[in-house]
This record gives sequence, C-alpha cells and structure tokens, in this order.
Amino acid sequence: MNNNNFLISIVIATYNWPEALGACIEACFRQSDRNFEIIIADDGSGEPTRALVEELCRRSPVPMRHVWQPDDGFRLAESRNNGILAARGDYIIALDGDCVPQRDFIAQHRRLAEPGFMVTGSRILLSQAFSARVLAEGLDLQSLTLGEKLRYRLQGGLGKAAQLLVKLPDIGRRRHRFSFRRIKGCNMAFWRSDLESVNGFDESFRGWGYEDSDVVARLYHAGVLRKDGAYSTEIFHLWHREAKRDQASSNQHIVLERMKDRTTQAAIGLREHANTQAAPAAVAK
Repeated sequence: MNNNNFLISIVIATYNWPEALGACIEACFRQSDRNFEIIIADDGSGEPTRALVEELCRRSPVPMRHVWQPDDGFRLAESRNNGILAARGDYIIALDGDCVPQRDFIAQHRRLAEPGFMVTGSRILLSQAFSARVLAEGLDLQSLTLGEKLRYRLQGGLGKAAQLLVKLPDIGRRRHRFSFRRIKGCNMAFWRSDLESVNGFDESFRGWGYEDSDVVARLYHAGVLRKDGAYSTEIFHLWHREAKRDQASSNQHIVLERMKDRTTQAAIGLREHANTQAAPAAVAK
C-alpha cells in the first residue's frame, strides 16, 4: 500500500482532564502529516470537556468528531471501541488525552505501518512540576530546542531525552514473540482490518489495566506481529496520579490464561456494537 494514500484515524481516549486534552489536540493540529482525522473517545467527561472539544472542532484543520459514553466507571476498552467504530481510516492510532505528540508523530507512525504488523509506540514521562508548567504556561513541547531538551532532562523534567534527539530507521523493530515489555495503550497503532478480525478491545475488562496487553496478545495469536516504535514515535506523557488498580491482578490473570488458550476474539467488542454505535457529538469537516 502506498504510504501516502491511506487515511489515519487517531483515536484519543479522555476522561475529565480538558487542560491536558487541549494540549494533546493542539499538538495534533500542528502535525507535519495532514492525512488523518481525530476521534475523541470520551469515557464520560463532563461539560468542560464537551465545551472544549466543541470549540476545537470548529477550528480543526482536519476532520474531528467527539464520541461520548456515560460515566459508569473505568471503561477504557469500550470507549476506544466507540472511537474505532466512528473512525473512517484504514489505520488506527490509539493515543491518550494526557499525551502530547511530537510534530512528526503521524508521519513516523505512517512510516512504520506495514501489513501484518501493529506498532507499540514509546513515551517520555514528564515530572509533576514540569507537567504543571506545561499546562499553566502553554509551553510548546514540539518546539523545544536541543538545549532545552537537555536542560529539562538534567533538571528532571523529562524522564529521558535520547529518544528526542535520534530517529532510528525501520530496522530491527520486528518482534516475533509476544512480550509484555513496552506495551503502552497510550500510544499504539493497528490496521483497522486487524482490529476487526479480533473484535477490537475487550470490554469485559473493567477497571485499570491490561486491556492493551490483551489486544496485543490476541492479535499475536491471529498472526499479527508488532514493531517497537521507540526512537521514532515518542510522545510526551503528562504527569498525573495513577488510577486505582483494584482489577489489575484479575485483568492480568485473564491475559495469562488467554496466552495459554491462544484466544483471538474479544468476549465483548466491536461486533457487539453493530446496532448501537454511538453517534458523534461534534464534527468538524
């Protein structure tokens, strides 16, 4: 497939943090590659997020829509499925609304896209103090100079910096065995057809944790391997308090059992939405 022709849908998961979501979307507006659309997959945010997304939709340089579901606990998998169903692209990038992409984020994911593979991207954690400054002052992380990147790294504002300084080619990235290492749901990319073949994210996962590992494992069992997106797809991950992990151990147990059974299909996923797809709350054309 010609890498310049397929539409990319970036599905941004969010919940009640409009300040971070605004920084994320503004960075998407400044992407060097413009052949994409934005889907906001909202897990029940309130009025401030709705108002922000409505305003951003009005001035978005690319198609943008908002898909919302009622707030009924941590339902990230279902929210992402809503976003995938609303998407029109051949290729899906899952991004979290507390992450700020670099200017070439879409372009780098497009470069790594290859039939038979998904991509697990990479992130750079920001400190609590630096995250607060980014949001309060509206700092443009995409425009940091070399000196600023090194300074913020030395000061502890950035968790790492080497990945911001070097872009590596698409060599040695293919993983031919499943591993939990470097699976981050905040930055993942898939061919839409591959997601559909395994019924998307599994909505039987409730509470924090392992719904991202689960979809990678099921894709692996279905014959879809993954690439490591480090030194190519880095995003800036804003600091926040971690979600409650009450269900983490049970969710991990499910994934481990599915590894033994070589499960490919989500118990509750995209197909279960066939007649109940959420309508877009706001659209920019």
